Amino acid sequence: MTTRKPVRIADRLISSQHAPYIVAELSANHNGSLDRALALVEQAALNGADAVKLQTYKADTITLNSKAECFQIKDGLWAGKTLHELYEWAHMPWEWHQPLFDKARDLGLTIFSSPFDFSAVDLLESLNAPAYKIASFEIVDIPLIKYAASTGKPLVISTGMATLAEINEAVEAARTAGCEELIVLHCVSAYPAESSDYHLRTIADIEAQFDVHVGLSDHTIDNTAAIASIALGTCFIEKHFTLNRNDGGPDDSFSLEPADLKSLCDTSRKAWQALGKVNYAIKEGEEGNLKFRRSLFACEDIPKGTRLTPHNIRSFRPAAGLAPKHFDELMHYSAGDDIAAGTPLSWGLLKREDN
Repeated sequence: MTTRKPVRIADRLISSQHAPYIVAELSANHNGSLDRALALVEQAALNGADAVKLQTYKADTITLNSKAECFQIKDGLWAGKTLHELYEWAHMPWEWHQPLFDKARDLGLTIFSSPFDFSAVDLLESLNAPAYKIASFEIVDIPLIKYAASTGKPLVISTGMATLAEINEAVEAARTAGCEELIVLHCVSAYPAESSDYHLRTIADIEAQFDVHVGLSDHTIDNTAAIASIALGTCFIEKHFTLNRNDGGPDDSFSLEPADLKSLCDTSRKAWQALGKVNYAIKEGEEGNLKFRRSLFACEDIPKGTRLTPHNIRSFRPAAGLAPKHFDELMHYSAGDDIAAGTPLSWGLLKREDN
């Protein structure tokens, strides 16, 4: 069992020794409407999430307004757009952050964000964000990681597309810059991602390689990978969240709807409870069934002095007689008195023979 200290985000402790921390990623699912964004926060709270997460950038802080070849998106969900067009469409206006933070806090829901440049960190600091998430595409932006880490807040780093060496560089940058509470998320940066691409056994290896708490940024369209990951030590699960998967927003098609989020929250916590601890003791729910285990009975009338044999004694339910482990030993005993068929055997009914 790890002795690593839990990470604290707001009022929650996060580690594999605590129920999984569930984060509803709003991403671009506001679809250009503050009212929709506020509704997403409310639905995240109502359906059991521990936190909601935003993305804090402007089109001009994340890319250049260029139609050059390298800025063109040629396949996938956003084919035909330039990067600037995509992010202009998808970004959350910065003036929305304050009402969203206020709404979440009114609901008792933790709220934080992924900053994509230094100015985004500054904005989030002004809102007293309790943690920062470094997105997979930004794991190679070492200056950004160091700047976020320098706030002293917990840091969550997503590893989609990253090599082992790049993860190491990011973790070292965070720690060198002052981050003392770090969660690393196993991730596949495909939208949506296939469960078969997730290779969840990597989770335990990340924990061992970097001595960190490990979570999952899950882009699959159901909850199977997320639930399975809990058995491997995941303590933090992030899924994109929308009101309706068919609403046509940038990320709607691979996001959870409210009922899916509730299922994730309920099932993941039950899965974590099922892990429990190493325990060979009789469980409370089993105690009443002990009496129905097998024991040794006379299966026919056995007159006094008659040797016990495999033909006159057998193992049956319930556990009213001697344990079946004594069966071979009883071949050296005879009936000490008449024993009626159906009688549970006890030492007081038997007599030891010399051979």
